[in-house]
Amino acid sequence: MKKNLLYFLLLIISMSSCAFHGGVISGSASISSKNFKTVKLAKGVAKATRILGVGGLSKDALVAEAKKDLLEKYPLKDGQVLANITVDFKNTFIILYTQTKVTMTADILEFN
Repeated sequence: MKKNLLYFLLLIISMSSCAFHGGVISGSASISSKNFKTVKLAKGVAKATRILGVGGLSKDALVAEAKKDLLEKYPLKDGQVLANITVDFKNTFIILYTQTKVTMTADILEFN
């Protein structure tokens, strides 16, 4: 009975995980007057996986990859800018496996 309980506890511990979220917001355009309209919300994502702490990209490189993904999905036209840029981080830990996901969102504004 004790042996089964030990196996069960080890199984529960090995199947558990943790996730942490964090984020930053910044602006990249001067939007003090009403000479613009919001076109859409753009989103880009980048992920890195590490096993035993090896592999994946650095935090800065993930942010750059997320921005690259955002601009590839939503290329800016003349008179458009990104505003209200938000960068969110999600770190997931499962024993020896770690995944970092960066999501960048921004409003696309078009000036008149």
